[in-house]
Amino acid sequence: MLSQSLQKLARRAVAPTRRTFQKGALPAWATVDPWAMSGAAPAKGRNFVDGEWRDAAHTKTIPDPLNGEAFLEVPDAQGADLDPFVDAMRRTPKSGLHNPLKAPEKYFELGECNALIGAALRDEDTQNFFAELLQRVVPKHDKQVLGEVTTVRKWVEGFAGDGVRRLAQATSLPGDHAGQETRSYRWPYGATSVITPFNFPLEIPALQSLASVWMGNKCTVKIDERVQIVYEQFLRLCHACGFPKDALDLIYCSGPAFNDVLIRGDAKMTLFTGSQAVAEKLTLDLRGKVKLEDAGFDWKILGPDVDDFEYVAWQADQDAYAFSGQKCSAQSICFVHENWEAAGFTAKIKETAAQRNVGDLSAGPVLSWSTDKMLDHVGKVAALPGAKVVFGGRKLAGSEAFHAAYGGLEPTAVEVPLATMLASPETFELVTTELFGPFQVLVPYASAELPAVLEACERMTNHLTAAVVSNDANFANAVLGATVNGTVYAGRRARTTGAPQNHWFGPCGDPRSAGIHTPDAIRLCWSSHREVIADVGPVGHDWTAPAPT
Repeated sequence: MLSQSLQKLARRAVAPTRRTFQKGALPAWATVDPWAMSGAAPAKGRNFVDGEWRDAAHTKTIPDPLNGEAFLEVPDAQGADLDPFVDAMRRTPKSGLHNPLKAPEKYFELGECNALIGAALRDEDTQNFFAELLQRVVPKHDKQVLGEVTTVRKWVEGFAGDGVRRLAQATSLPGDHAGQETRSYRWPYGATSVITPFNFPLEIPALQSLASVWMGNKCTVKIDERVQIVYEQFLRLCHACGFPKDALDLIYCSGPAFNDVLIRGDAKMTLFTGSQAVAEKLTLDLRGKVKLEDAGFDWKILGPDVDDFEYVAWQADQDAYAFSGQKCSAQSICFVHENWEAAGFTAKIKETAAQRNVGDLSAGPVLSWSTDKMLDHVGKVAALPGAKVVFGGRKLAGSEAFHAAYGGLEPTAVEVPLATMLASPETFELVTTELFGPFQVLVPYASAELPAVLEACERMTNHLTAAVVSNDANFANAVLGATVNGTVYAGRRARTTGAPQNHWFGPCGDPRSAGIHTPDAIRLCWSSHREVIADVGPVGHDWTAPAPT
């Protein structure tokens, strides 16, 4: 344990190197200053329910990940503070706040609102505001936080104008006689909720919650309270752009407290992003009324055709170590064909990973695993027969300044033989445990061992993202045809991370699988099918009732 004086020196060594985004005029709706929030001047968060911003009887402080200062104070709703959220859920009609037959003008109004939100996010001062605030609560490289803001902006712009209205597009089919026609509608659930983790404080909750409201639902949002201040500011921006204040509530509380809200409020659909254990608990507690974007132990397979070597190695480093590996789409395991190994693939990604550092936040604090826990896991995997640490495996330089609860690990790779990985269920479980940090497993293989590689993919239990790095169509088809991951890139430029706003992102292989980004994903998650059969006649004047049957 460092002395307090050494800790202070370490903090001074880290903090000044973080480049801040250019500060302009704070937006009129903003209630925090991300450039000024500190232990001496902590920012404050508030709940939103029944159209009002509210405080709670209890609060909690949030530490700055880079230096441990209590730079944020947020509500900690519990007890009576939860009741308004429960009541709001229970008051929401099952037919939603709007639907194709009730208040259909809301579709157009929300599209107009989206145009204003998109325009606001194009403003440089607003963009920098969110980028700076994101970087304060989840320290990651400038390009990573800017990418999050840009993705939200592009996505919202894509549903401006008539974009929301088109989500409710219906179909019809002629009936059996004159006056009969069947119509298919996308119908809201009513009271819904969104639960998201810390790693994407703006992109994931913004996309999921707005999509719920667009389809006619009321949505209650709960994000990891360490980062929820970002979404709170986004909601304030939305209100300033005309977003309806009765459509969405925001609560700062613990996981168990929100679980109580969902059960007592009888939430009709909950979209959960996060750990598999919590996902399974919610499935039981909410009687299956869930959609899940669960944990991701994501694989990449390098095929036999070696080309574009520098690019493929760079992308592998990005997939495994950008944002210190804290993406549900991060590359957790890479099956490296012997041709790539002979070309020096491992040595190249080692060289690239060595350039990462705390100074520019290309490496940073791990918010869900401590340093000791990460090093312990690395040691266990490296101790398997034939396994070895090929690089990393040490505490991250500069991480002494991080808050004590957060970890710091050098970008790390452990090589494990394919035969060892498949030797026993216990070994396989250890190798495929998702360390939510800068860690990956490298597994060399030969062409004749592809069936064993596919067996490993079959045994895995999470199927979010994957990559098949090969321009050999036969090889790629063999892999794609034998696997189920929901978002898969195939080709020489294949990656596991960095999904833009234009395509589906989500797992596969589970009826509960959730998706974001696309109109199909929005309809799947946030509406159900309703069939209305119009049968208005006429009934012929000479009609007589037949005998009962």
